[in-house]
This record gives sequence, C-alpha cells and structure tokens, in this order.
Amino acid sequence: MSTNTKLIETMFGAGAHFGLGRSRRNPSIKPYLFGTKNQTDIFDLEKTAVLLDEAKAFVSALAKEGKTILFVAGKKEAVAAVKAGAEAIDMPYVAGRWIGGTITNFPQVHKRVERYEKLISDKEKGELAKYTKRERMLIDKEIASLEKMFFGIVSLKKLPDALFVIDPRREKIAVAEADHAKIPVVALAGSDCDLRAVVHPIAGNDSSRQSIQFFVEEIVKAYRDGRKLAA
Repeated sequence: MSTNTKLIETMFGAGAHFGLGRSRRNPSIKPYLFGTKNQTDIFDLEKTAVLLDEAKAFVSALAKEGKTILFVAGKKEAVAAVKAGAEAIDMPYVAGRWIGGTITNFPQVHKRVERYEKLISDKEKGELAKYTKRERMLIDKEIASLEKMFFGIVSLKKLPDALFVIDPRREKIAVAEADHAKIPVVALAGSDCDLRAVVHPIAGNDSSRQSIQFFVEEIVKAYRDGRKLAA
C-alpha cells in the first residue's frame, strides 16, 4: 500500500470526506469536491491529500527556521484538539473566542498579557497580602478574566509568523487580521469556507472532532519533523 493510499484511507476513516449541505457550499470549494451524496458535499480526498502535503511542507519549513505558529479555534469540536496540539510543540493558541485586535492591535493586547503575568507573579510572591480581602477578591476575578482571554498567548512576545486555523469562516476576524498583517494562514476548511482567504487551505471536514483531531496531529507532526531537520 502506497503512503498516499494509506493517508487517504486514514482520512476516510476519520470522516474527513464529509462536507456540509450542498446549499451551504462556497463556490471556491468546488474544485476539491468528489461529488454530492444525499445533498451533502463529499470531498475528493486525493486532492485533500495534496493540499495537506503542501501545508505540512510549509509548516515544516517554518519549524526548521524556529518560527512561531499561532493555533486558532473557537468551535467546541476543535478547542481541545487545538489546545493539546499547540501545547505539544510549545506553540501559542487561542482555543475559544478570538479577541479582536490580537494581531492588528498586538501592542495593546500584549499589555493586557503583561498585566496578567504581573498579577500572577505578585500572587505567587505573596505581594497581594497588603490588600484588603475585598481588593484581593477583585484581583482574583481580574486574574481569572485575563487568564480566560489570554492564557494561550502568554508565550507570544511578538506577532506570529503564521496561523493554523480550524474553520476560517468561523474565524474570519482572525483570518482578516492575519491577512492585514501579511501573516500566512494554514486552515482546515469545510465546504462553506472561502479558500481564497487562506494561503494554505486544507479542504476537509472541519466539523467533527475525529477529523479535526487528525488534521491537528498532522500539522503537529510536520512541525516536529521540521525541528528535527534544524537540530
């Protein structure tokens, strides 16, 4: 069995071939479809395999150069996989709601991250003891709020070199900010997504946990392979 055939079978087993209803199809996705079954678009996994290989080559090259990829996903089916994948290779992530301006207003967002880091540091050193009980309670609430918004990007000290996005239609603000900053985007894109907004699209099922998990793992492997080449 060839490597490509095995990859296609693995993608098929993960349900990567399922798109959405034909009525929701974005015209840009048509070249990557095999057909339609019961009004549901079906991806041509041979073409998905080619797109995946191109995306992995790009990610591997970034890793070889020590570049940073920001992982992004807000939909519930993707949050756990994206968080785990990013953490596995020490990359920053947004696993939840995208905070507008994370890229286009990075200096201001970074100040909020620094505020979070300072509060955590002060708490660990016992420096919050000087405040009243009510003041400490308010600080704890602030820490919890900042953590929810920014914990995944604490390590991001400058703009990322690329984004890896699950469902660029849902994460259109993140994709638009990246485009504005000339930051390339790799994205797992379902049949309702506009592939023209993404530099390295991977046309496949971006709605099921199993499919998302597969593609996240492939991107993580590609980054690890790139690091090995740099060693």
